[in-house]
Order: sequence, then C-alpha cells, then structure tokens
Amino acid sequence: MASLLFFIAGGQLCKAQGAYWLKWTTDPPLQSADWTTFINKIEAERYLDSLEHSLQHLGYLSLFSQEEDVSSDSLSVTIILGENYTWQEISLGNVPEEFSNNIDPITAEYNSASRWMHEVVSMAENKGFPFAQVKLDSIQRHGNLLSAVFNYDSGPLILWDSVKVAGDTKTQERYLQNVTGIQPGTPFSQKQLNEANQVLSRSPYFVQTQFPQVDFQVQKAQPTFTLRDRNTNVLDGIIGLLPNQNEPGKMLITGQLDLELYHLGGKGRDLALHWKRLNIATQSLEISAKESFVFNSPLDVSLGFSLLKQDSTFLNRYLSLDFGYHMSQTSYLRFFTKRQSSDLLDTEAFDEVTELPEVADYRWNQYGIGWALDRRDSPFFTRRGFLITSEFALGNKRILENTGFPPEVYDNLDLNSPQYLGKLEVEKHIYLRPTWGMWLKGSGAFTQNENLLLNDLFRLGGLKSIRGFNENYFFAKSYGYINMEQRLFFGENSFLMVFADFGIVENPYFATSIDKPISFGAGINLDTGSGIFRFIYGVGKSNLQPLQFSYSRIHFGYLARF
Repeated sequence: MASLLFFIAGGQLCKAQGAYWLKWTTDPPLQSADWTTFINKIEAERYLDSLEHSLQHLGYLSLFSQEEDVSSDSLSVTIILGENYTWQEISLGNVPEEFSNNIDPITAEYNSASRWMHEVVSMAENKGFPFAQVKLDSIQRHGNLLSAVFNYDSGPLILWDSVKVAGDTKTQERYLQNVTGIQPGTPFSQKQLNEANQVLSRSPYFVQTQFPQVDFQVQKAQPTFTLRDRNTNVLDGIIGLLPNQNEPGKMLITGQLDLELYHLGGKGRDLALHWKRLNIATQSLEISAKESFVFNSPLDVSLGFSLLKQDSTFLNRYLSLDFGYHMSQTSYLRFFTKRQSSDLLDTEAFDEVTELPEVADYRWNQYGIGWALDRRDSPFFTRRGFLITSEFALGNKRILENTGFPPEVYDNLDLNSPQYLGKLEVEKHIYLRPTWGMWLKGSGAFTQNENLLLNDLFRLGGLKSIRGFNENYFFAKSYGYINMEQRLFFGENSFLMVFADFGIVENPYFATSIDKPISFGAGINLDTGSGIFRFIYGVGKSNLQPLQFSYSRIHFGYLARF
C-alpha cells in the first residue's frame, strides 16, 4: 500500500513539474531549442510570442509559424523566417537637431530604427516632454530594402510642480526638493525622478514605502513621495562607580553617554554629543551640529567641538567649522577649518630637560578639503556598494613657551612651522548569497611636522578601528589597517561574524617605531527592533601586547534608537 501511494504521489509530482513541452526551430535553421518544459500551455504560447517579436526586430517581418501537436502536452513549432529586411534610408524628418546630434547614427539593421526612436523619446522625457512620440511615416519597400521618414510629436511641455510628501514622516517638502533636486518650474525629467528614487532609498532619515507617484495636471507634474521615518535617534549610556584612589572613602563616577538626534524638524538638522570617562584621569567629549541646505542652497554647515584629557599629561581641544557641498546624489565635497589646541597639565617631570620633550603646548590652525563618494545601497542595512572618504589639511603650528620648561629648551627652535595631514578610507560591501556577505575596509592616514609631538599623533584601537585592543591604545604618526569580516545573516541587520584586522602603525616616540598589530575574533550584531546590540570578542598582538587569551578584549554596546 505504501509503495502504491508513493508511485501515485510521484506520478502527480512529475505531471505537475512537466505540464507542457515545447520544441522549436527556424527555417532556414538559424536558431533552435530542444524540448523545454513550461508550467502550462499559456506560458509556452507567451514564450513563442516573445520569440517571434525578437525575430521581427532582427528584420524578419514576414515570418509565420507552423505548429505540430505531438501530443496533448507537447508542441513542435517551425518558424518560417521569410525575407530579411534592412534599411536603405531613413529621413530624420522633424526630429529636433539637438536629439539627432546626440544619438548614434542609424545602421542598416532593422532594429536600429527602433533603438533610435526609443532614445529620442527617452531624451525628450528628460527635457520636459514625457508624452513625446516618434513614428515611422511614408514607408516604402524596394525588394528587401526599406525607406521611411521619422515623424516626431513632442506633446505639451511639462514643468515640475511642488514636491508633495505623504506618509508617517516629519520630513519637510522644502528639504525633499533640495535633496532630490526637483525644483518647481523646471522641466520634467524621468531621469531625475529615477535618480530621486535612488537617493531617497539611501537616506539615513526615512524609507520609501512605495514608488514615487506623479500626477500630471495642466502642463504640471507633481511628484508624491510616500515616506516613513526611520528610528535613527540614539540614546545610549553607561554609568559606573569605582573607588576614588585619590580621595579614599569617596566614589568616582565613570561611564559613557551617546546622544544623537537626526533630522530635527524634518530639515536634515543633526546634533550629537559623545562623552566618555573610563578611568579617574582620562575622559573625552565630542559635540557636533549640522544644518543641511542652508538658505535652500546645496550647502551644508557643520560645527564641531572635541576635548580629550589624557590622564595628567595633556589636554587637547578641537574647534571646527565645515562647509559641505552636494556635487551630485552620491558625491560630497567639504571645505573645513579647524583650530587645534593642546596644553600640558603637569610639567614637574620636565624641570631638567634640555630639549623639547615629546609633549608640549601648541596651537594649530588648519585648513582643508574633503571628499566622499557613497555608492552603498543603504546607509544602515548595506549589502552592496562602497564608500570612499578622504581629506587633506595643512596650516601653521605654533609652539607655545611653557614657563614650566627651562628657557634653553626653546633656543634655536623654530616655534612656527607648517604641518599637514591626510586621511583615506575605503569601505566595500559584497553580497554573495542571501545569508552570506563580506565587509572590507581599508584606512590610512599621516601627519608631518618638523616638531611633531606625542599629543599631535592620531589615536586608534578599539571597536571602530583595530579590534582586540583598548580604545585609543595606539599613538600613530602614520598608520594603515585593513578590517575584514565574513557575515552570516539571519535578519535584515542581524548577523554572526568572524573578523581579522591587520595594521601597520608608526610612532616615533617608541623604541621600535614600527608596529604591526594583528587581531582576530568573532561576534554578533543583533537588531532588536528598538536598537542594535553588538558583542565582539577579539584578541590582538602588537609590540606591547603578546598574543595571549589573557589579553583578549570584549567590545560590546547597545544603541537604542527612537
């Protein structure tokens, strides 16, 4: 009985999988296909229609089919091609010269006219004529040679109307006009609408819930974008209590606070505050604010302040002003100025030095340019694409005379000298399978000055650079490192991963100035719906840290988004 049921089920399965068979060939035998299975007869006939249409585009205008029913579920077809027609001459007729000059000339092949007409209509759609048409007129045949005249009808000129915003979003219409480039009174462009759809799909502030709709009325085109705001704002904090070694009996408050507010007022206005204090003497503070499309121009303005107190050694402060320009939907240019100040906190150890030590007081006014190219498919749930960011800055650094140093330290020392730096980052996402992807990132930077100080150097190490080490573990005059991750996805933004980081770091104040840190480990990135939890376990090796599991590091955090 079980065997009987098995064969009945197998027969039904085979019948469902091979419902209709088709075999075809052309006469003359230019193309053919052996028996191919389709879901049903309707699908097979659709395939035949498509095949005949493609052959007609090759110039076989008089083709016809001879069909032979082999059985109730099988069909053999012979397509009689007939004569092949080509173009002898096509007059441009009334097609505007601005179109004909920008399209490749028509060749003798029959489908070249179809291609040419399609390109004319496409160009017209991008110049304010979405209803333009091109037809062939006065067609004449001389044997298998054809001649005709193009007849162009532009239709009415259509101008953009104001952008309309729909959906659960606080986004302002004016912001959407600026970010898409669609301005009222300018000619309609299908290409511009398609590019707007792409740039909005990459927005960090919202998602599109449906394809943009266009309403045509009285020579006006009003686009409607239906959006839903993302949960992009971040509030994250950790508070710790430790015994205060400097004041016995009292407690020391340590911790970390991350506050990021995005798209305030629906205008692309961003604010961020980051504070960190992990021990009694070291803490950092970063504050930034950004205003997008100032006065409805493609110009952004950003202000930033940063403070780093490195134990009892020095205090660094940065004040920056950025001007960003949207060159295109994916390219962004920055011009910035920054004032960097550094002051020593304790000079007792330098009472008897005879030359400038590794740390000193200075002021550095720098001016720079930066550029970014973002071709990622999504800012948060990236699967494919790449991101390139770069910057270069130069300016004059002035070393201040500290009364805690012996005066002879500054003898024959050029207190004013030029200093410059450069940075480059390249990030690549590779989506191999629905559950498997790779993330690669390469970063490098350098800074140069004849009086380069320890408190001038870059800081790196930790979760956002070389993992398996403490945050800001390395001082670097120049550096380069590569991050590599293999990701196994089990959700839109949830994945398991293994990683390896390789770097090279130059620090002129260490005995061995060149360090080549490496690290590896594994972790998880978990999207909880209301935030992102990340846990990474890594172990690293450098000149100052052996490759031992007792030196392993755990990087974890939770970003609550609202």
